[in-house]
Amino acid sequence: MQRRHHAVTLEQASEESPVLARLAGLARESGARLQSLKALIPAPLHSQIAPGPIEGDAWCLLVNGNAAATKIRQLAPALVTHLQGQGCEINAIRVKIQSMAPPGRP
Repeated sequence: MQRRHHAVTLEQASEESPVLARLAGLARESGARLQSLKALIPAPLHSQIAPGPIEGDAWCLLVNGNAAATKIRQLAPALVTHLQGQGCEINAIRVKIQSMAPPGRP
């Protein structure tokens, strides 16, 4: 028996797999949460922050650099309150500093 492989989009794959559908949904929700917080986060930090995983009532923000992480940690209580006001089931924001590879290295 010969098997033919064909490419599928992430959306198609997620429709066929409950696990992928759940992950894709969480990724969309995480991005939407970050988007809703843009007005509360200083503009110079926008490019330093990426949405991270949602794990129960905790949400992780991925941040480039210590200074940005410190500021986000200071803002975290206000960010949580804002998200709760929008109906998100969240009690904590975790901040993870992403290590950036030196130029020329992957």
